[in-house]
Amino acid sequence: MPPHPAYTAFMILALLVFLLARRLAPVPRALAALLWWQRLTLGLTAFVGGALGAKLPFVFGRGESWLTEAAWISDGKTITTGLIGAYLAVELTKLALGVRVKTGDTFALPLALALAVGRLGCFFNGCCYGTATVLPWGIDFGDGVRRHPTQLYESLFHVTMAIVLWQLSRHHLLRYQRLKLYLIAYGTYRFFTEFIRPEPAWWHGLTFYQWAALILIAGMTIHWLVDARLPHGSPEPVPSPMAGA
Repeated sequence: MPPHPAYTAFMILALLVFLLARRLAPVPRALAALLWWQRLTLGLTAFVGGALGAKLPFVFGRGESWLTEAAWISDGKTITTGLIGAYLAVELTKLALGVRVKTGDTFALPLALALAVGRLGCFFNGCCYGTATVLPWGIDFGDGVRRHPTQLYESLFHVTMAIVLWQLSRHHLLRYQRLKLYLIAYGTYRFFTEFIRPEPAWWHGLTFYQWAALILIAGMTIHWLVDARLPHGSPEPVPSPMAGA
């Protein structure tokens, strides 16, 4: 079944929001000094890693049919493993290119804004909903059952995190660690909201997404602790090309 037209529209809008937010954000001088092809390579690997990470759980969940075209072009995907895939892809690419510049801070706020918009597409598409509820804001997504609008909950979470990240950036707090903070917060949010989503238990009573969230939290926490021990300079950001325009 093809997705609702609003889903496609919001996905495109989310991409545009991400690109605009990246364009408006100040860029650290060290990042601005990278060669154009290095910046392009990092951007492409983030996209490919995120797309593959988001898709693989659904592809392999099809069992023997994972090599079929239908497995790859269906609309099933998940943000949690997509974020893990994008993060790993960028870090491995930086290692391969010998790039030592911290890039996470420049992606955190644009990513939060984009995901806030993208989840609205899930809402209108009637996917990614929650379990049944008697709360007054429960919504019937077509099966006659009023459910938690978990898509709206998550959109609100990303908006809240966007505000937090904006304030941290304004006051020059948690430099180099803002993306890790955001991903840890998202993993925590996702772990607990899985209890109000109709997902089957996968292992030891937890869903696949809860285990993915725990991996995300653990990985980012370890990376933060290791990264905090390394010396970092304090390069001033380069103003956005559109600043003052």
